[in-house]
Amino acid sequence: MAASILNSLTRPMVSPNLNYSICRYACASSKDPCGIYDLVIVGGGIVGCATAREMLSRHPNLKMVIVEKESALAKHQTGHNSGVVHAGIYYKPGSMKAKLCVEGLKLSYDYFCKNDIPHKKIGKLIVAQSPQQAKMIDTLFERGTKNNVPDLQLVEKDCISNYEPKCRGERAIWSPWTGIVDWSVVCKHFAEDFQKMGGEIFLNYEVNGFAEMVESTGSRELVPIVVQSKHKCIATKYVLTCGGLYSDRLAVMTGCDVNPRIVPFRGEYLLLDPSKRHLCTTNIYPVPEPRLPFLGVHFTPRMNGEIWLGPNAVLALAREGYKWSNINIKDCIEMAMFPGLYKLAFKYFIPGMTEVIKSIFYPLAVKDLQKFIPEVTYKDVKRGPAGVRAQALDKNGNLVDDFIFDNGTGSIGSRVLHCRNAPSPAATSSLAIAKHISDKMDEDFKF
Repeated sequence: MAASILNSLTRPMVSPNLNYSICRYACASSKDPCGIYDLVIVGGGIVGCATAREMLSRHPNLKMVIVEKESALAKHQTGHNSGVVHAGIYYKPGSMKAKLCVEGLKLSYDYFCKNDIPHKKIGKLIVAQSPQQAKMIDTLFERGTKNNVPDLQLVEKDCISNYEPKCRGERAIWSPWTGIVDWSVVCKHFAEDFQKMGGEIFLNYEVNGFAEMVESTGSRELVPIVVQSKHKCIATKYVLTCGGLYSDRLAVMTGCDVNPRIVPFRGEYLLLDPSKRHLCTTNIYPVPEPRLPFLGVHFTPRMNGEIWLGPNAVLALAREGYKWSNINIKDCIEMAMFPGLYKLAFKYFIPGMTEVIKSIFYPLAVKDLQKFIPEVTYKDVKRGPAGVRAQALDKNGNLVDDFIFDNGTGSIGSRVLHCRNAPSPAATSSLAIAKHISDKMDEDFKF
């Protein structure tokens, strides 16, 4: 039973015998039932919308559409993240992540100002809490400098309070360009730009397969790709997938390897009581622990005035598992049969169980927060929102840290580009990622 379910999740949904008449019937509810698009972008998150906007600005004559399985854009990672505009300090110098984040930072602020999008450049402190961590501050500063992060400053112990009066620590880095914004608002602006240029957006369109259209005349000069959904389909020359939590499943549909597999990790936030919001005016982050896969709890002011505390990192029981009660049997079986997850769990068993305990008994997380602002007590916090991180994991249990792009196989796969991993800081990097993907599509698809 489990094997059959797994096969249904990973088997490429390619139907080479789909004919033109079937496609014509299925598309009857679309605006242009028999037209062929130049490019279909699967996924209405911030990466998909930014890339759609970039491609249509480069090629205004292209006929393009974004398809999104939800009833609105930015429903998952884009709409559930911390809202931070990252500066690019943590990432390995020379990595695509580092390059695109720093480039995206500047492009994002320019876009916010040009389009009157509310945002605040409130800065960030990365605070060491021990002499050992204080030594790591120099390494982080050097990394940020190599990444060309603007205006970084080293802050000694006695000066930390100059940047955040209630914060305590041994040493810190100050990043004045780090900011906050509502990324779902930004995503919708990208989508509006795309539509104003002539692009279309189809909501409630969940892609379940790709196929080649076989025309009734038998002509093979141009064989469009059919992007299939339940009771609908769209014919197109090329496809880009930006599926986030479902990026691996979309890739497998065109013959790609199942690795890296997306494993969902939920990040749960706490909310600081409104009466204590004066304690935090900037982003306060920990020094990352090299032995652990995730960053750790931090203080994040929000555009609506809230202060988010967290997140933790616990395995979600569904790809859209925003709380413990969200359980998807197929998702669980898929994870249970993936060896990479067992290897990851073995490496991080104790930290992982600690995260689970703190998730259940959330006041325990306050001890971590008190290291930075001692005045915070367990009475000052309550459960807040949560997001699910689409973490790419290889078969050896290693977290895939950088962006990954992939093509499928065969006549369909060669015309489909998959964005398989776009982890944080994908939102900050979105305009830069859009340029990178568009360059690749221009080269591969000859737009």
